[in-house]
Amino acid sequence: MSITKERKAELIKEFARSEADTGSPDVQVAVLTERINALTEHLKIHPKDFASRRGLLMLVSRRRRLLNYLKRKDESRYLALIERLSIRK
Repeated sequence: MSITKERKAELIKEFARSEADTGSPDVQVAVLTERINALTEHLKIHPKDFASRRGLLMLVSRRRRLLNYLKRKDESRYLALIERLSIRK
């Protein structure tokens, strides 16, 4: 269910704003999106896994809060990020 270290490192490298950046909202949203996609696939196979469903809802809420923050601070970055990640809205 979880993403691998290698995949997380790829995402950090792809979405980082500078060389040492690992915690910008862009990177956090990218990692959360990867985890959300993995959990969504898991729940398609295991529809009665309510603990994972709760975890998915918490991840989606966290991503939404980060996106709202990014939209307030820099709307062009927000629009570019949701376009790159193919997130609705």
